[in-house]
Amino acid sequence: MTGAATLERGAGPIPAEGEKRRQILEGARQVFMASGFDGASMGEIARAAGVSKGTLYVYFDSKEALFEALTVEEKEGLAENLFRLDEADPDVPAVLTRLGASYLAMMARPEHVSIIRMVIGACEKFPRFGQAFYEAGPACGVERLKAYLDAQVAAGRLRPADTELAAKHFLQLCQAGMLTRLLFNAGAAPSEEEIRHRVTEAVRVFYAGYGPQAA
Repeated sequence: MTGAATLERGAGPIPAEGEKRRQILEGARQVFMASGFDGASMGEIARAAGVSKGTLYVYFDSKEALFEALTVEEKEGLAENLFRLDEADPDVPAVLTRLGASYLAMMARPEHVSIIRMVIGACEKFPRFGQAFYEAGPACGVERLKAYLDAQVAAGRLRPADTELAAKHFLQLCQAGMLTRLLFNAGAAPSEEEIRHRVTEAVRVFYAGYGPQAA
């Protein structure tokens, strides 16, 4: 059973989505951010969410299920919002520039960095956390970018290539060590100027490798 599943108790099913569930997830976010996975308790989460422990367990039967639901939904929402790419848009540099700027701004958010740290800290003990987080976020984003690149290859705007690898190349070119810096708290979040510079260079290098072949 997962945290996203609908549970049935008493009178009937409780919807997977709803105000109470969002309230619980917000309380869990506060506690996990403050205490990490191991330091958090269901009692603390119930208090932070303003619900009874009984209500908490109706929605999530364990701390593991709650943690997984919180991190996966967070990442799914980000991927959904970031990677809305119009495959018919012919201006590939402009599309990549917009995507790169939004991607780096999201990656640099302190709460996003904290969630990644939490998942890394917990996934050695619970490997499925890392797998679920990866599939909901990075893998989903790469798949959506790949679909856009496939359309551009078919239209002759990019040269034929392994578009899944090309999508990964572009995202890595954008962040190029930035996330590592933030995860280790080894420097400040990027300024708007740094983000613009990183994305401009990422698009330039990407086009050097994947731009249309000269006639």
